[in-house]
Amino acid sequence: MLLALLVPDPAAPRAASRDRVADAVAILPALAYGLGMMLLGDATRPGAALPWPADVAVGLACAAALTLRRRHPLAVTAVLLPFGAVSVTATGPIVVALFTAAIRSRLPVLVVLGAVNVGTAGLYFVLHDDPAFDIRVDFVVRGVLTVAALGWGLFVQAYRRLTTSLRDHAARLEAEQRLREDRARLTERARIAREMHDVLAHRMSLISLHAGALEVRGTVSPEELTPAAGAIRGSAHEALEELRAVVGVPSGRPEPPQPGLGDMDELVGGARAAGMAVDYRNELPADIPPEVLGRTVYRIVQEGLTNARKHGTGPAATVRMAGAAGHALRVTITNPCTGTPSARPPGAGLGLVGIAERVALAGGRVTHGPVDGAFHLDASLPWPA
Repeated sequence: MLLALLVPDPAAPRAASRDRVADAVAILPALAYGLGMMLLGDATRPGAALPWPADVAVGLACAAALTLRRRHPLAVTAVLLPFGAVSVTATGPIVVALFTAAIRSRLPVLVVLGAVNVGTAGLYFVLHDDPAFDIRVDFVVRGVLTVAALGWGLFVQAYRRLTTSLRDHAARLEAEQRLREDRARLTERARIAREMHDVLAHRMSLISLHAGALEVRGTVSPEELTPAAGAIRGSAHEALEELRAVVGVPSGRPEPPQPGLGDMDELVGGARAAGMAVDYRNELPADIPPEVLGRTVYRIVQEGLTNARKHGTGPAATVRMAGAAGHALRVTITNPCTGTPSARPPGAGLGLVGIAERVALAGGRVTHGPVDGAFHLDASLPWPA
């Protein structure tokens, strides 16, 4: 309770109630000390600078002024200090004012205020016609109280600075944690977007290829229509299934594995079943590349075949994979391309951007472009030993 009053949390609710409690905790002991010193000292004896009722009235007025100490600590202390020369009851509120000033002021200012407070003890002794104690007693008492009030206030000031620094540090850590979480979410969204593009672009290109064949043929017999319609339906179904795997699955069910090098034959087989001539050669050794590397190679080949179907002059492509652990894994995809400009379909070029991002994340490099009537896509990925 006392620690919460001395070192309040700026973000804590009910600050007004806390301040009222702090005022009561400060003013009541100050009055009790001042009245006790008045009864124990010589303020009630003949010859005092003020009659004891006036002394008590001055002490009450000084205690009431403490309600302003939080907003004007130095001004309240400066106003109360002179009353220490004529009123014993005022010494309690003066000690509390010095303590409050010590929390909010610098040491040189506090030294001056403390010296003035001790000096008023000499004035009180001089103004009293018949003091009961030696002047040294007044100096010792005032000095001890002044040092205690200022020392305690400086301690609270340092403790408040420490707690403020710790709160700021904690707030920065929380902000950095939120930033990391936001970046992780953005990274995951970007990953999902790339996966969605790769999955949908590949499957939709197959659907477009079959639909285009039906459109060109014009009249199609039922025997020819049924396989084509089944291929379109199968491609759409596989696109939905792969999209569900990319976006996520309901909680409580295991996430399906992402495709990798082991699914390359199925990928090439699907392209061939769609009517595309694919010359595929896998020259990789028996060593199995890391899962992440295999997934990246799969997406590169998938996007390369998609580009060949969408932008090539003929439904044909050549796929080569070679490399070894400790060196690099190289993927080369070529397809016929006359270089004649044509209408760019929606999303044209985004697949190559996605490939470049994937290769860059894997620490590799990629080049692509038309060379001698063919479009070449060449990616080199590091393969750890």
